[in-house]
Amino acid sequence: MTDTLLYDMMRAALWIAVQISAPLLAVALVAGVVIGLLQALTSVQEATLTFVPKVALMIAVFWVAMGFMTARLVDFFTMGIIPVVAGGN
Repeated sequence: MTDTLLYDMMRAALWIAVQISAPLLAVALVAGVVIGLLQALTSVQEATLTFVPKVALMIAVFWVAMGFMTARLVDFFTMGIIPVVAGGN
């Protein structure tokens, strides 16, 4: 395995990690901002008020995006990792 191939595989793995984590992070960000605004407007500073809805939304988005995440990982391994391990490159 050459250095160039290793760096390309690492770059591709990091990009896939960004793509897979983006939906969850975006939902957490939006939920945090919306709940923070509601707390600021109502002056209710309850810790569980931010935690429970954010976790519930993240679980829902994870459930919906699971197929996309799995497909991205399977494609990466079948097209990138397995040929290198098998000696194709």
